[in-house]
Amino acid sequence: AFYIFDCLTDLLQYWYSDLMIGNFFRVTCPFLYELDTIAYFAIMRNAHTYGTIAGIRETTQLLLDLYVVKGRVYIHPLKVWQRYSPTMFFPHHIDGNEAVCITASSEVADLFSSVERKGERLDYWTVAFDRAHDALSLPESEQEQVKRSLMNILIGRPSRMYDLCARYFTLADILAIGSREVGTGFIGGKSVGMLLARKILEQEGKGRFNQVLEPHDSFYLGSDIFYTYIVQNGWWRLRTKQKSRDGYYRYAPELREKLLQGKFPNNIREEFMQMLEYFGQSPIIVRSSSLLEDDFGNSFSGKYESVFCANQGSPEERYEAFENAVRTVYASTMGEDALDYRMTRGLVDLDEQMAILVQRVSGDQFGEDFFPHVAGVGNSSNLYIWDKNVDMNAGMLRLVFGLGTHAVDRTVGDYARIVCLDDPSRLPPMTYGDEKKFSQRMVDVLSLANNTWSNRKLEDFVSYDLKTDRSLFMSVDTQTVNRLREIGRTDIATPYILDFKRLLADTEFAALMREMLSLISRIYDYPVDIEFTANFSSEDNFRINLLQCRPLQTRGLGRSVELPGLSDAKDCIFSGKGNFMGGNVRIPLDYIIYISPQEYLNLSEQDKYAVARHIGVLNAGLKGKNVMLLGPGRWGTTTPMLGIPVRFAEISNMAIIGEMASVESGFMPELSYGSHFFQDIVESGIFYVAIFDGQEDVVFNPAKITEKENMMKEFSAGSETFAPVIHVIDAAGIVVYSDIITQKVLCK
Repeated sequence: AFYIFDCLTDLLQYWYSDLMIGNFFRVTCPFLYELDTIAYFAIMRNAHTYGTIAGIRETTQLLLDLYVVKGRVYIHPLKVWQRYSPTMFFPHHIDGNEAVCITASSEVADLFSSVERKGERLDYWTVAFDRAHDALSLPESEQEQVKRSLMNILIGRPSRMYDLCARYFTLADILAIGSREVGTGFIGGKSVGMLLARKILEQEGKGRFNQVLEPHDSFYLGSDIFYTYIVQNGWWRLRTKQKSRDGYYRYAPELREKLLQGKFPNNIREEFMQMLEYFGQSPIIVRSSSLLEDDFGNSFSGKYESVFCANQGSPEERYEAFENAVRTVYASTMGEDALDYRMTRGLVDLDEQMAILVQRVSGDQFGEDFFPHVAGVGNSSNLYIWDKNVDMNAGMLRLVFGLGTHAVDRTVGDYARIVCLDDPSRLPPMTYGDEKKFSQRMVDVLSLANNTWSNRKLEDFVSYDLKTDRSLFMSVDTQTVNRLREIGRTDIATPYILDFKRLLADTEFAALMREMLSLISRIYDYPVDIEFTANFSSEDNFRINLLQCRPLQTRGLGRSVELPGLSDAKDCIFSGKGNFMGGNVRIPLDYIIYISPQEYLNLSEQDKYAVARHIGVLNAGLKGKNVMLLGPGRWGTTTPMLGIPVRFAEISNMAIIGEMASVESGFMPELSYGSHFFQDIVESGIFYVAIFDGQEDVVFNPAKITEKENMMKEFSAGSETFAPVIHVIDAAGIVVYSDIITQKVLCK
């Protein structure tokens, strides 16, 4: 069979990228060779870079240069695989069915001197942006078409997010973004969200945020580099197998391992190096920014990797660390959580290329460490209301001292400061003396001495010169001081507690964050979730760095629900006030899964992980049913002593998730507001409740579950050993109710 392809150069008007032209040829040509067929491709002379031509020359078996001069057709063979003759590489005149070799120097010189040859070959992408620069002098109405043509290749395809970008970005803005792109292709959802939020604050903030916002100083690795990396390392066939339904999970581990070990083309390596020279030894973070990420409907929160580069050492060492960081982000596309997320949300068939956002780490150097004074996540809607006086529309922050990794990850025995922006001084429910227990005690930093991310005790930073007043962030722990004084221990350094009291009471920080979240949410016409840092030189002089912004996927409050009466507390499984999230609900249950705190505590660590896997089996088997899952402590923890170490994919089909406190067993619920796990719960529309048995207004009767027949073995083979731990019951007739106004929740 013979295959004749259209001119590959025509693809430039759609792809705008020589990288992708080269990738297409390198993938297609070997496949046709395996079919033992002949295929003809054409490209236009002077339309492609020398690098693209070199890649085609390396792959093809036959490369011919075709000329038409004064009506005469000439062919000049440039490469002929495994063939040679003394006249093969001379130009030939095609005369009918004959090819006449031209050997005379005068005739050859006449021929070639008449053919235009360009000294510099610019990528079509570069040419498009150069032409767009010329359009800046045109009226705004004429710039619009040029702007949108660039948005189509840089921002993405028409969508709700695209429309917002078209509304707020000018042609000059798009050109500025393009000037900071490495390679070609889309910059990805995370980059778009960050840039759009900043533009909204700039244009709609009436100057309120202009002086307080720290410039982002970011670069973007275009999505075409991801495919180029796969193609040029010879993995495209494996990638194709993995994209199939049968190979989706089967080939992912192999592809992941390969993505961690590949090589980048020399031209891309040079662009990487130039970018790193720009940053010098400033710490940077390499963040995923896939095409589907941070969009309306899909956040991919925590599914892909971000890698800090402390960026110390020789240029060669810094470059190697950066390349490894990029490989790690690329490999995370084949991570189990990412695969499960795409499968669960019906995204398997969509093209999910990985672009990358490279940001200068916000902060300063203190001693041998680098970190911001404050970091965290913010939500424009406070979905976790524990008090009827909390204004959910004012928003909420999850605030930490140091790097923001401590705010987005569920940390072991450590807590971020939850800030209700309608009343920043209001604390979540806790008993007297628990403020230190439920505060941040570990600080994430970049250790410049060790050239790595590090987690350190708060006490290590008390003596640091923070270049501002430390009382903005920490206060003397008077309870501990008094206790030490009572036992005569005056030799111990003064203990501090990270409470951010002065930051929230004496500065404009909280008010600015509330206004910022409200404004972006109003323009999005949707709740939003942001990541940020803040750095202070004084209480009146600080800069906020908006690192990320995405739509916060919520299902809303729902209609008001009337709770049934409860004449006898023993008639319900649980009831309480506050400590739930998910709006007004009335959910008839099909099944309840209950994990016994004491029985779970008695298990070995290995068996605790086995419990998590059995829950995953139940999650799959009961898909489509209304299931309430009740367990001790934290769901999704990485530490079994604090709760049950499930991956989110193992509980993703649950209608309700409950975290139970158990004083005897030492378990304590903690939603970790703003963490990746929290984002998963919100995005999936799962109702959340924390049950603090023993607190006022809380009733909990687990016996009403355990007294019923355990159906565990019907859904999870080989689970008999765990029957005392995992209790599954038919919950027909049992309903969960919640009402936001009264803050009541009831399961009856």
